[in-house]
Amino acid sequence: MLLDAAHIIEDRDERLGQPIVRNGIPLSKIHHAAFDAHLIGIDPDYRLHVSERLLTQNDGPMLEAIKGLDGGLLRLPKRPQDCPDRDRLALRFERFKAAA
Repeated sequence: MLLDAAHIIEDRDERLGQPIVRNGIPLSKIHHAAFDAHLIGIDPDYRLHVSERLLTQNDGPMLEAIKGLDGGLLRLPKRPQDCPDRDRLALRFERFKAAA
């Protein structure tokens, strides 16, 4: 499979890390790895952010494709109850910013 279910909050967090739809985002394997490494982040308004560490590097077309995500918006499910939880995204986005 080329698509992963990425946790917004890790499952080791007993309070917010439950394996539920709202704590997940479907991502490709490379985007999942970048998300887990805090190289890409998603804010509570579903906007994508790319780490300055990546934006300042030049390393070929794959990196350029990731850099091109900066400022874009997630495509959301049609049903609101399936959308990623904004509170979890806010917490995860703070971790992304702290890793910068």
